[in-house]
Amino acid sequence: MDIFERIASYRAENDRLAWSGTFKEYIELLKKDPSPAKTAHSRVYDMIKSHGVEDINGRKRYKFFEQEIFGLDRAVEKLVEEYFHSAARRLDVRKRILLLMGPVSGGKSTLVTLLKRGLEQYSRTDEGAVYAIEGCPMHEDPLHLIPLELRPEIERELGVRIEGNLCPSCQMRLKNEYHGDIEQVKVVRVLLSEEERVGIGTFSPSDPKSQDIADLTGSIDFSTITEFGSESDPRAYRFDGELNKANRGLMEFQEMLKCDEKFLWNLLSLTQEGNFKAGRFALISADEMIIAHTNETEYKSFISNKKNEALQSRMIVMPVPYNLRVSEEEKIYAKLIAQSDMKHVHIAPHALRAAAIFSILTRLKESKKQGMDLIKKLRMYDGEEVEGYKEADLKEMQTEYLDEGMSGIDPRYVINRISSALIKNDLKCMNALDVLRAIKDGLDQHPSITKEERERYLNFISIARKEYDILAKSEVQKAFVYSFEESAKTLFENYLDNIEAFCNWTKIRDPLTDEEMEPDERLMRSIEEQIGISENAKKAFREEILIRISAYSRKGKKFEYNNHDRLREAIEKKLFTDLKDIVKITTSSKTPDESQLKRINEVSRRLIDEHSYCPICANELLKYVGSLLNR
Repeated sequence: MDIFERIASYRAENDRLAWSGTFKEYIELLKKDPSPAKTAHSRVYDMIKSHGVEDINGRKRYKFFEQEIFGLDRAVEKLVEEYFHSAARRLDVRKRILLLMGPVSGGKSTLVTLLKRGLEQYSRTDEGAVYAIEGCPMHEDPLHLIPLELRPEIERELGVRIEGNLCPSCQMRLKNEYHGDIEQVKVVRVLLSEEERVGIGTFSPSDPKSQDIADLTGSIDFSTITEFGSESDPRAYRFDGELNKANRGLMEFQEMLKCDEKFLWNLLSLTQEGNFKAGRFALISADEMIIAHTNETEYKSFISNKKNEALQSRMIVMPVPYNLRVSEEEKIYAKLIAQSDMKHVHIAPHALRAAAIFSILTRLKESKKQGMDLIKKLRMYDGEEVEGYKEADLKEMQTEYLDEGMSGIDPRYVINRISSALIKNDLKCMNALDVLRAIKDGLDQHPSITKEERERYLNFISIARKEYDILAKSEVQKAFVYSFEESAKTLFENYLDNIEAFCNWTKIRDPLTDEEMEPDERLMRSIEEQIGISENAKKAFREEILIRISAYSRKGKKFEYNNHDRLREAIEKKLFTDLKDIVKITTSSKTPDESQLKRINEVSRRLIDEHSYCPICANELLKYVGSLLNR
């Protein structure tokens, strides 16, 4: 399908979605499906749910946010369950402003933008359809046409709730155009759109001296006053403020607490009573979710001012901290780079991980748990197993500090440094050392870092470098070990024979002399120590392997080398340790002989084919690991 066919298809889809009828026909439509009469809060919640919800270990994961938001599962779950879900059920929280509060570049704006785009798409589906009185500047809910006295009975009949009154414009049109005959009032389907200012509004504060309250509530059209004779005539008023246009959907209040007080007063009655004051009219009804966002400093300044108590009581504050998981931080950087014009530059494996390790370390707080350093904490947060600590320890750490993740290095800084290094050095490939060097070089120019913080951050760069060293050696280890895969499998079978004899209190038979021998404790420990299995834990580990072998046997399967990740890792590390001298000579030799060159080329090819390296970074990795092994 070419470009113009796609455009034609999109236009045809818009035509298909168009619906126009009378209020009477709209009521018939509601009798079949009352969902179009849902509130704005319900619409947002249903939209989120429509993308799918997963229950993972008692925690809910909302797939809607996964496309753009990384590592904020806990914050998102709290946000959806404590605000969106409750508000959708018409609980009192819907009468509150949702204030997202967190550090810069933490994902607050992205989260709101996602909701706005999601609503636009959802309004194009049958479940998310929105209908409004034709020609209403506020895209009025047609049910507002029903007189107050008749509403209880009609609510029961249709299975809906009717809240709010007609806007001044629709009141006048009902009287003058339709002569009070509500059955004939025209109703149309509307598609929510920020660009078209339908059901989605955005307000951004500017200079209080020049910004007009009309930006929020609309204004008098002075050119028509002579025609209509009065400022209180709805035809002489422009209902084009953000609060008017966001009716039926969502209103974003950017940097809300930077706003002048007079702009916030309108929100008092809008949140509590669902209406606001504009011009010389009675209170105007509005059904919209108000989402504001601000940083922690602004929020603390706001709550310290006693004059703001009334508004503060009408807010629900949701902290949006930085992500604290390394693997999710990598995704953030990868997303930001993919959005740039630097996609042609190859980013070496683990380069973004090294940056992510540094960033997460700056955001973590020292745990009070004995023996728990920041690296162990970082690994546990990222879902890795750390010997001696359990799931309960992780949950305890996550509740140690309420403000963990509210400070530290933001993703923008890291991306700025990566971008700077890419442009400045005109790199074709960027590895982890390039990234860490770029981050280090930028610390001196970072405006908000103190001397003490700089020293701490330099230490974190050093830790990130050490973590990368482990990853680099492991990567080369895997590539080299493949050349010795038969040796790995033999060592694996040998280990299994020994632990089986150990656990069953039997002896093993020497394959060469056919004599019975005691299990080789030295061999078993040399493998187990590679993955940190202590003397006290060795028996449990061996028994666990034996149970796994039995489980496979019952199913008629053979327990293979790749069936246990930790044991495979231990075998590979042991083999790599035994082969270290060969690797050291091969990778660091300035004039490799024919066999060394063959092995280097084989390892390099495996790094490129199976581990996403390019020829440049594969060669640099081998040189680097060679230098590490020679230290």
